Amino acid sequence: MTLLYTDARFLLHETGDHPECAERLHHITSHLETTPLMDRCEQPQWEMISDQVLLRVHQRELAFRLQGLAEQGGGQADPDTVVSPRSPEIAKLAAGAVCNATQQVLDGNARSALCLVRPPGHHALPDRAMGFCLLNNIALAAQSALDRGVNRLLVVDWDVHHGNGTQACFYEDPRVGFFSAHRWPFYPGTGSVEETGSSDGLGTTCNLPMEFGTSRANYRQSFQRNLEDFAARINPELVLISAGFDSHRLDPVGSLGLEIEDFSWLTSTVTQIADTYAQGRIVSALEGGYNPPILAACVAAHLESLLINGSEAKDWDI
Repeated sequence: MTLLYTDARFLLHETGDHPECAERLHHITSHLETTPLMDRCEQPQWEMISDQVLLRVHQRELAFRLQGLAEQGGGQADPDTVVSPRSPEIAKLAAGAVCNATQQVLDGNARSALCLVRPPGHHALPDRAMGFCLLNNIALAAQSALDRGVNRLLVVDWDVHHGNGTQACFYEDPRVGFFSAHRWPFYPGTGSVEETGSSDGLGTTCNLPMEFGTSRANYRQSFQRNLEDFAARINPELVLISAGFDSHRLDPVGSLGLEIEDFSWLTSTVTQIADTYAQGRIVSALEGGYNPPILAACVAAHLESLLINGSEAKDWDI
């Protein structure tokens, strides 16, 4: 079974004409409602994360700063990152969804989960919101899994931007393997092949920088080869995906020339890793993707591949 996390409250993180806007989720849910996919998922209820959980990853000063901006009527957490009056609450709701999904999958109540949340999270550092991200949803979910006794987990980040926040959270932690395939050179400027972890975490970070103009075939070949080798070293009990769709060729913010079918393939490749090492346990959280109609189609392809557990067969037309 696959769990699907959606909530109209995510639209209340109001960002105006910012690329990371409510229209993104509106297009996704509207498109999914035209397909049989939502009916094939269970849609659970959940709560926002507590401050206690938040502080397992983030510093208290970040929470104070976000709340202060909200109470002033909103503002900028950094030049790229908008805070509106309800943004801290909605960010906690988003993180709560990914943490709840992780708990449900670890408890055996579902094999996989997709969390259609905003704001995204993978750029958020322990002490800083940045890159459209307020709280690091995937890092909070990973920490919740570690706190429950998971000894090894793998985060796969295929957003066009390097997941610098997630990498920073676990750079010295040998229990978390972080794999990122991203455009290079590009924002946020991190993610070189030389960044492989440090201290006890040396060797548990794998960055796969891709130059603009890399062919789709070369992207796939490099992604699969490097991920399979890395996963064999990590031997994860759980797989988390930072699912960004801004590497689609029509994305106005990123683009690595990918097509919708490439996200089906990426999903299938990662679910095969989960099947091999983690009893199929996989949780995916939405990150980037800023062409709303294209984003919606990519998410549908991603969800279908989760539902069919990595099979490349298609039973409907997206």
